[in-house]
Amino acid sequence: MDIILNSFGACLTKDNDCFMVLHKDGKQRIPPADVRTISVSKGTSISSDAVLLAIDNEIEVLFVDNQGKPQGRIWSSKYGSISTIRKGQLVFSQSNEAVDWIKDIIRQKIENQQALLFTFGVQFPDSQNTIRHNVNRMEKYREKVTGLSGETVSEVASQLRGYEGVASKIYFETMNLFLPEEYRFSQRSQHPAADIVNALLNYGYGMLYGKIEGALIYAGIDPYIGILHRDEYNRPVLVYDVIERYRVWVDYVVYMLVEQRIVSEEQYSVKTDGSVWLENLGRRIIIQSLNDYLAEIIPIKGLERSRSTHIDLYCQNLAQKFKKLC
Repeated sequence: MDIILNSFGACLTKDNDCFMVLHKDGKQRIPPADVRTISVSKGTSISSDAVLLAIDNEIEVLFVDNQGKPQGRIWSSKYGSISTIRKGQLVFSQSNEAVDWIKDIIRQKIENQQALLFTFGVQFPDSQNTIRHNVNRMEKYREKVTGLSGETVSEVASQLRGYEGVASKIYFETMNLFLPEEYRFSQRSQHPAADIVNALLNYGYGMLYGKIEGALIYAGIDPYIGILHRDEYNRPVLVYDVIERYRVWVDYVVYMLVEQRIVSEEQYSVKTDGSVWLENLGRRIIIQSLNDYLAEIIPIKGLERSRSTHIDLYCQNLAQKFKKLC
């Protein structure tokens, strides 16, 4: 399980050899063996004893902002990378193999988006022609990605971003057609969100960023050495590359929450500048829903594991790929 502190005043302490969560509704004692990660939001606290207990049990502690995105983390020194992985990672980032890798990432992202749109065709059979038309438009950009060639990623980066950006624009415009009318949005908005759907997407992506960064670190990979995203100072840019494979999982969870009208006006607020932010209950809903979804067992390449474990395995395999280059 994940311990998530997001209610104002909540505190995590140590009680003998267990964690103790203190909040306005009472307290809960949790053995470290049951905990995978600890997430600490603004307005909450964690004691040093609880931090040391987490370190002893190799439990990562994340400090997150109001959009669920990690701002810092504490992890066990046992996570330490070996030099061959990081040396290989540097070699890989400048190689032709990296071009094929990032092309595959972008192709997979577009395929995932196309697959989600096709599921709408089952729910809305009268819209199948619209879906098929827009999926075919996206396919043209997926094919353009496949056709790109270059010796290094920098040679194809601008074209990759362009093709991926147009395909995503078509995707979100199509997805928007199938949202309940009161939840439809004009465009993707990130910092900050201009509507509740984008606020949910941003928070869900923030949670996924944290999950992927932790999986990379645990595998011994440096998340600050990116492939396509490589020009942003002091940011875990490799996370921005890897997350493209898995963004659709957040999209699906948000779509289901909105389609079922689970999120209502009291769960978010609109600021004076028009930005939309999730309130306590809204954050709790997306956190629980996404964590439940990531815990579901699914087959990928014949291996049945939770979605969360599939991310871990992907990062471990990537580490082995880097290691072989040294």
